[in-house]
Amino acid sequence: TLHCEKNNTAHNTNDISVNRLIVRRGQSFLVTFELHGPFRSTTDLMELTVETGPKPSEALGTRSVFGLPEGRWKRSSWKVKVHQGSVLPAGSITLDITSPADAPVGEYSLSVKTSATASVGSSLGKLLLLFNPWCQEDSVHLPEEEERQEYVMREQGLVYKGSDKYISSMAWNFGQFEDDIVDICLKLLDVNPKCLSDPAKDFSARCNPIYVSRVVSAMINANDDRGVLMGRWDGQYDGGMSPTHWNGSVEVLRRWLKYGGNPVKYGQCWVFAAVMCTVLRCLGIPCRVVTNFQSAHDTDKNLTIDNFFSDYGVRPKKSLDSVWNYHVWVEAWMTRPDLSAGSLYDGWQAVDPTPQEKSTGTVFTAADPAPVKAILQGHVDLKYDVPFVFAEVNADRVTWMVFADGSKKKIFTDSVSVGQNISTKAVGSDKRVDITANYKHAEGTEKERDVYNQAVKRVNISEENSKGIHDDKPGVSMKIVELTKPISGKDIDLKLVLNNNDNVTRTLVINVNVQAMRYNGIPSSQIQTELKEQKLLPNQGRVKMFQTLSMSRPTMFK
Repeated sequence: TLHCEKNNTAHNTNDISVNRLIVRRGQSFLVTFELHGPFRSTTDLMELTVETGPKPSEALGTRSVFGLPEGRWKRSSWKVKVHQGSVLPAGSITLDITSPADAPVGEYSLSVKTSATASVGSSLGKLLLLFNPWCQEDSVHLPEEEERQEYVMREQGLVYKGSDKYISSMAWNFGQFEDDIVDICLKLLDVNPKCLSDPAKDFSARCNPIYVSRVVSAMINANDDRGVLMGRWDGQYDGGMSPTHWNGSVEVLRRWLKYGGNPVKYGQCWVFAAVMCTVLRCLGIPCRVVTNFQSAHDTDKNLTIDNFFSDYGVRPKKSLDSVWNYHVWVEAWMTRPDLSAGSLYDGWQAVDPTPQEKSTGTVFTAADPAPVKAILQGHVDLKYDVPFVFAEVNADRVTWMVFADGSKKKIFTDSVSVGQNISTKAVGSDKRVDITANYKHAEGTEKERDVYNQAVKRVNISEENSKGIHDDKPGVSMKIVELTKPISGKDIDLKLVLNNNDNVTRTLVINVNVQAMRYNGIPSSQIQTELKEQKLLPNQGRVKMFQTLSMSRPTMFK
């Protein structure tokens, strides 16, 4: 008897099933079986074997042989003892079996051999082994029960979208304990390229949540493998569903399985992140969905978002850098012994399953997994992908003037606007929690600049791009101010405020170009263009008024 209901309840897996044995590593579970005669615990031999994956071996941690008497298998990683409920004279024996807290997760077979059966082993059945946030020795241990309930057990949640000034939330059904989801999650691991090339090594590596989170991140998107979701950002969703169609992960994962591992069409960042959250929670890794507003995408890894202009306002040099109104990833909870002998980088790790699309059409995935503590400290020389996430939340936006001879001059640096209102759902409630302080020190503080400058040195970027804001105060400053809030289907009034900071009169040619932008910074449609000449007297300010057209398109004005 595998005592599925009793064991699963004790292991917090009864929401998945009570008809199959699903347990968590590092925690004991009970198995009872009947012998044909009495069992003498001091003299009779009982040998148990657990195996997972192809070519299981004790060296890889995918096979363990253990049993009774206990002293005979001292070097075994799995442990067993006779439970007090056993009736040994009658041949009824209940075993208390404990897996190691660092065992590979997945499906195991369990068999037993006794003195009476000699060399013939009897199968006791199969068990699923998951990560265990309740176990102190497990590398995903989460100390607070309220947080375990939120980040492992809760099946419904919120995902934040919009812009930094207009944050909205959408309900999402993670559904990690729905029927068949755990099997789909294991299937996801089994078809990843690393498993297909070396399955024995891959099954062994599933003991490590760092490895598992990297595999899941790569498999959530369909780039370079048989992943779950295909991304699309151009508004053309023929042959699939618009990313806004989805409000839960279960339908996405079931569709992927149903159609033989062909990618589900289509996803964008919040869909990729939410589906990944489902998979990690199902496997037992604490996980939460995080939204960063004014999120930078630094394609050349210099920790700046560069914009190039000529003296007539056009962009003679195309930059692949962009700033998205918002971007969504996940944080997974685990230790990082690969980075530090202590606990310096333990805790939340940023993991981003979205394939970041460059305008050239090439694709890359970042943040697998990047310690949030390392991002806060500017330790961008650590694995994995810390520089990319650091730039997402703290890059400087640099404006360059490009002259006719090809030379360029830095004319302005905005060190504040990137990385606003980083948000996640609160523990135990539907409130929004701002976790920006986890990623960076307060903008405008000396500490924030010190960390940024240290990060610049650590990535070894060129001196040209590492300089800060230009010493010269801009002769003319400008700012766009909202007079009315942007509402879909309504016009919006804006004003352009100009200030002449010099002691000389300036004649300006003002080129106002208004475009609708998708949330990832890609232009969607032209709204308004206006060209006007304006004279500014010394130390004078002027206000230029203009009004956009209707805001009815499903895009975010930027």
